[in-house]
Amino acid sequence: MNNDAKLIFIVASLLIMIGVVMTYSSSAVYAYGTYGDSLYFVKKHFLYLLFGISAAMMCMSIKAEKFREYSRYLVIFFIFLLTIVLIPGVGSEVGGARRWLRLFGFGFQPSEMVKLVIILYLADFTSRRRHNIKDLWRGFVPPLFVIGVLSGLILAEPDMGTFISILFIGFVMLFDSGARLKHIVFIVVSAIPVILFAIISKPYRVKRVLSIFNPWEDSQGTGFQLIQSLIALGSGGFLGVGLGSSKQKLFYLPESHTDFIFAIIGEELGFLGGMVIILLFAVLVSFILKVSFKIHNYFASRVVFGIGVMLAFEAIVNIGVSMGVLPTKGLPLPFISYGGSSLVCHLAAIGIVLNMAREAE
Repeated sequence: MNNDAKLIFIVASLLIMIGVVMTYSSSAVYAYGTYGDSLYFVKKHFLYLLFGISAAMMCMSIKAEKFREYSRYLVIFFIFLLTIVLIPGVGSEVGGARRWLRLFGFGFQPSEMVKLVIILYLADFTSRRRHNIKDLWRGFVPPLFVIGVLSGLILAEPDMGTFISILFIGFVMLFDSGARLKHIVFIVVSAIPVILFAIISKPYRVKRVLSIFNPWEDSQGTGFQLIQSLIALGSGGFLGVGLGSSKQKLFYLPESHTDFIFAIIGEELGFLGGMVIILLFAVLVSFILKVSFKIHNYFASRVVFGIGVMLAFEAIVNIGVSMGVLPTKGLPLPFISYGGSSLVCHLAAIGIVLNMAREAE
């Protein structure tokens, strides 16, 4: 393992350890009040962590060419999973969204893993067609069709956050692989009416977008989460109120251990703690991208680049939502937020990065 890979491993491990501590701190009161066990979420988090570490070790042991060989089959398999999750009685509906498949008492969210699948597929496609990538029909339309099918099924769940993630990862990878900017701009502009329709078709989405401008206009409705998040961040000051001493987690801030865990970090550990988290993500992503530029295997390089883009986008969106600069989206903070599918996906991604990093030695 080279020095870059070692640093990636160390920083990811630090984020995971911070995640365990903050999951307990942000969920203990809610878990005790709801389930009678303050360790309820931490126990499940540890179990998912074991699954994730197992997935990472498995991904580290698989040769890069095997990922490439099976990437198209994975796309077909996950199209199947995303289809059956929409079937009533098969997919589990929570909060009006049908995103989960349940096996042996555990919930699995296929859309989380699709982010990795689309990275593997695009890395394979662009490595095979890199001399034709500028061609509209042979190099741009085929991957665009796959991105459209996967993101369309995810939007039907509905999962707007993952839908935007898939589009962002896909277009950035295609652009970085040499696709013509005019093709990408044309598709993005064409997609704007679709995205706008997806937003206005659900009144709560419109309210979420508008709430970032004035959350106090609907302080007990769509603006409630953001207001409580801003109170948490503001209460933390420079050094925070102390680990475990958050007041906003006392049933004031919903999703304090998942989507809004950064607000609790800001309250308990202050501006300094929040900046440490941001710095760790900046170091992690920058070294992942550095490794991608060093790898001579084109497929492996594209995979690592895509994972760096995915982690950067999710961290920026989650932190931006907590700070009120982006509309509320259900994207967890990688390695830190509670959430089994997300944790397993991100650990598997780190396993793939460490695997591909061998190509840079």
